[in-house]
Amino acid sequence: MKPFYLLLMVLWGALAFYTGAVIGNDGLNLFPWFFGDMARWSWPGQFNLDFSMMLFLSASWTAWRNGFSVSGIALAILAFFGGAGFLLPYLTYLAWKHGGDTAAILTGVNHKDRAA
Repeated sequence: MKPFYLLLMVLWGALAFYTGAVIGNDGLNLFPWFFGDMARWSWPGQFNLDFSMMLFLSASWTAWRNGFSVSGIALAILAFFGGAGFLLPYLTYLAWKHGGDTAAILTGVNHKDRAA
């Protein structure tokens, strides 16, 4: 599992570096770019729509995993707007917290004891 943790952190570092460079070049206002591509019905717009759906799935899973609690909803909002910048460190934290137990990582408060 440790190589997986390392991979998650390398990906997170690469994303942070790339994001910093883009912010330096284009600023923080990504919405005109993001929705503008979607409004043009182009391949970049198709990618942005697909990506938005993945963000929604990530946020939905995060809220469900945390039992739709207040903190789970707050984490879901972070998941939606943070994308991989949230999900990579969150999965790393969960893997560390649950000692690599994949069922506990994925299901959280919905995890049932399967030792029966």
